[in-house]
Amino acid sequence: MMFFDIITPLFFIIFICVFIYILVGNIRQWHKNNQSPIVDADAKIVTKRQHRTTHHNGTDNIPHSSTSYYVTFEFKSGDRLELCVKGSEYGLLAEGDKGTLKFQGTRYLGFERNINE
Repeated sequence: MMFFDIITPLFFIIFICVFIYILVGNIRQWHKNNQSPIVDADAKIVTKRQHRTTHHNGTDNIPHSSTSYYVTFEFKSGDRLELCVKGSEYGLLAEGDKGTLKFQGTRYLGFERNINE
């Protein structure tokens, strides 16, 4: 019994610390994005990818999944930037598209295709 009297509070403390660490990191990134300038830059879409995660709800034990969508843009300088985009945007973007990327820090704001190319 003494083992569980020590381990249970320890796990609770670790869980709270990890939760706070993740929360602070997300708030820090949000603040950094807000302080960053909004940038419009010529770019080309070089690749797209999806990341699917599956998790189980403890009450019904039915698996639930969520998908994150990422697009990698390449600038004229050769630098690349991968940004998370909404699913509705992801479906409209195609590899090889050229246009103007609008972003703020790590926040995707939009992509306007060059119609002439």
